Amino acid sequence: MIEQRHEIETLAELDLHLLSGGSLEGRVFQELDLRGHTAALLRSPLTNTLFLGCQLEPEAATHANATGALFFPDLPDLPYSMYRGALYSVEELYEGYEQGVAGSYEQAFDCRVYRHYSESRKVSDIVEDLAQRIHDHAITNALENWLAEGEHRVASVMGGHALSRADPMYRTVAKLGHELTLAGFCVATGGGPGAMEASHLGAYLASRGSQELEEALAVLARAPGMLPTDAWLDAAFEVRKMYPLAPEHEARCRSIAVPTWLYGHEPPNAFATHVAKYFDNSVREEGVLAIGMYGIVFAPGSAGTIQEIFQDAAQNHYNTYGHVSPMVFLGKKYWTEDKPVYPLLEKLAAGHDYARWLFISDDVDEIVEHLKAYTKARHPGE
Repeated sequence: MIEQRHEIETLAELDLHLLSGGSLEGRVFQELDLRGHTAALLRSPLTNTLFLGCQLEPEAATHANATGALFFPDLPDLPYSMYRGALYSVEELYEGYEQGVAGSYEQAFDCRVYRHYSESRKVSDIVEDLAQRIHDHAITNALENWLAEGEHRVASVMGGHALSRADPMYRTVAKLGHELTLAGFCVATGGGPGAMEASHLGAYLASRGSQELEEALAVLARAPGMLPTDAWLDAAFEVRKMYPLAPEHEARCRSIAVPTWLYGHEPPNAFATHVAKYFDNSVREEGVLAIGMYGIVFAPGSAGTIQEIFQDAAQNHYNTYGHVSPMVFLGKKYWTEDKPVYPLLEKLAAGHDYARWLFISDDVDEIVEHLKAYTKARHPGE
């Protein structure tokens, strides 16, 4: 039987664990500088203790080796951390970017990692491949921990990355993100521009009213497309400056973005409160669909969105995760005439549990009510 290991991801967690008299044996330490905790390490047997990218004094390292600990060292010359113990934040990804300074995104952490990733794809390097897989494993672990820490009723929103900020549909999707968040859902997206950004914008402004949302939309519309990147980013950070997220509203306005460096030419949007950024796009795509346990809304999109529709349909069709979740389509004409996916999906779902939760509408309020009805059916005692 596999027992769950206790992870220690911050020095504060370690100090609390030591104060409670806890043993360090069999624990997993993620990317910690433990050179100030040598005495505590020397006092404890460390059999099967794992040190992932940690720093230890030589005396503590010798003791750890002698008592059966395992070390997973950092690999050299990486611009990212392999063993990080937490999700990314927008501030971390954009470290080095300065609003209003042309070209400063090139110095941002996110862009530096993308350049490194792009170079790594030109050669077959087993060491780099290993580092990226370990990084993505750490991100998945951090995402699972975050989801387990609170009652995050995640509803994912998928849609086109090319959706202009000036398009009426952008406003509609932003309102959707706003209303879903007010209804108690945690919005999740693929973390990019377009419909994904609009969803997070709505969630980010959930503590504010419709007037503030309209003002934010007007600012963003000045830079409607992702290019030029400087203007696109500057407008987003102008909105963040206009409407900073107060600490007391962070839990209410939370949202999770799941982008990838495969599409690193698209900077991550600036409105998610938590970011699970991956190298491997297949892991990322499966994940952003899988965590949408309280429904997935598909805004208009092209090949990528349609791929996600059928990937989600397969998860529901075969009950991959032990439950079915709503598949909701925003835009009747788009999904029945322009890209007639919905009629096919109705036929595919016939006779299966998820047929009950297929829904299509042009109305944000109707969509939110449909997801609320699913939540009530799933938790009848509430």
